[in-house]
Amino acid sequence: MSEVFHVVPRTAHEALVTAAYVKRGFGAKESAQAAQMASMATHHGIRTHNALKALHLDELFGSGAKVPGCTPNATVTKKASRFEAAEVWDAHQKLGQAVAVDAIERCIELADKYGVGTVSVDNAFHYLWGGGYVMEAAKRGYIAYTNCTATLAEVVPFQGKFPTLGTNPHSWGFPTTKELGFPIVIDWATSVIAMGRVQVLKREGKMLPPDAAVDKDGKVTLDPNRPSRSSHSAPTRATGSRSSTRSSPASSAVPCRLSEAARTSPARSKPAPSSSR
Repeated sequence: MSEVFHVVPRTAHEALVTAAYVKRGFGAKESAQAAQMASMATHHGIRTHNALKALHLDELFGSGAKVPGCTPNATVTKKASRFEAAEVWDAHQKLGQAVAVDAIERCIELADKYGVGTVSVDNAFHYLWGGGYVMEAAKRGYIAYTNCTATLAEVVPFQGKFPTLGTNPHSWGFPTTKELGFPIVIDWATSVIAMGRVQVLKREGKMLPPDAAVDKDGKVTLDPNRPSRSSHSAPTRATGSRSSTRSSPASSAVPCRLSEAARTSPARSKPAPSSSR
């Protein structure tokens, strides 16, 4: 069955999304940053993390929640760090996309100066599509990585019944435009599919893909109205969020990001230490 999509000019789309955030009390800059990332997700076909998803998350868990998990116009503060190239931020529940954009930019600045840059962010809100941040950094010649630790248990372990794991997505970006014509981006999580995709399929009246979700009894289901959470996932280790950048042999920087921290390491090769063994 063919699908029909109505294409909206990017400028019009971002203006609409920005206005929606501003209407909710967010500042102009952070609203525009959120709209920018929503447009990028839509442009690349990531419908699970587009503007509809972003605004829905804000309504459920963010500024629209009874106990708000996201604070409009919050100010990010810098915490003490032992290393010049590694910073720790307290986002004070600021809009996640805005914090992530700024964190990646700071990682790039640190990488340009030190060859590596890391930003760890505490008290951050969902930043949506991690692949978008590393893709932009990779386009600028940086290797980037980001990880986001989830506060909700949404993933059912293999052969389990109850969600006990977070999705904890990881995203990598590599500056391969010169060689391939585009940057390589690896974007994955612990679940077979995103919960956002379940919501999209439910909204469109479609079935789930095979072996992607289970119901409350731990049985595989194709019904988007029944899944407990995505299944067949494996646990990953992560703590918070990060953004990182590092310089490559060609003196370009590479950004990386974890959901609350960013880190980069020098890419220049070093001679292996001698060993008496």
